[in-house]
Amino acid sequence: MNILFAETLKKIRMDKGLSQQNLAELMYVTRSTVARWENGSRLPDAMMIFRLSKCLDVDLNTLLSAAAESDDAPNVIMVDDRKMFLSGALPILETIMPNAIITGFTKPSEALEYAKANRIALAFLDIELGKMNGLDLCGELITINPRANVVYLTAYSEYAFDAWSTGACGFLLKPITEESVRVQLKNLRYPFFLGSVVND
Repeated sequence: MNILFAETLKKIRMDKGLSQQNLAELMYVTRSTVARWENGSRLPDAMMIFRLSKCLDVDLNTLLSAAAESDDAPNVIMVDDRKMFLSGALPILETIMPNAIITGFTKPSEALEYAKANRIALAFLDIELGKMNGLDLCGELITINPRANVVYLTAYSEYAFDAWSTGACGFLLKPITEESVRVQLKNLRYPFFLGSVVND
């Protein structure tokens, strides 16, 4: 089952304003075939992926790289130097992303060691972390994995301008809520399976 490809295809299709039936007609396949691609139970072959790139007007490498990776249990981290914040925020992430492996860190150095050993799909980073701030940590994580999604966490909205220049794809003001996290997850640069498949 390749959920990363499924979620990538679905996001691109929806961004193009196409239904599963619309895409099926463009691809000369049945709607159920598109549905199986998008729920991860089937992976199109190379010829069909090439045709998808043409029909959706998307870079072929975007689809090929998603097809090459399996992301059934994505790694999600949250880095904040306050244990109390982590204890309240981590359960929110677990509720929203039941399929993910979610780990919290109070030290950026420990988060980096974890990222070197585990492919990070999504990182929620506090900006003020002591010696290494979240902006620098973002750069390190993206160096380790260029496909890592980063969402900043802060109580100070004035950091927003600096945050957008670092390659991050989101920004959340504390305290976080399920609703605010869900909004950010819709805007991930590299989508992945969140634990449930939304129907067309």
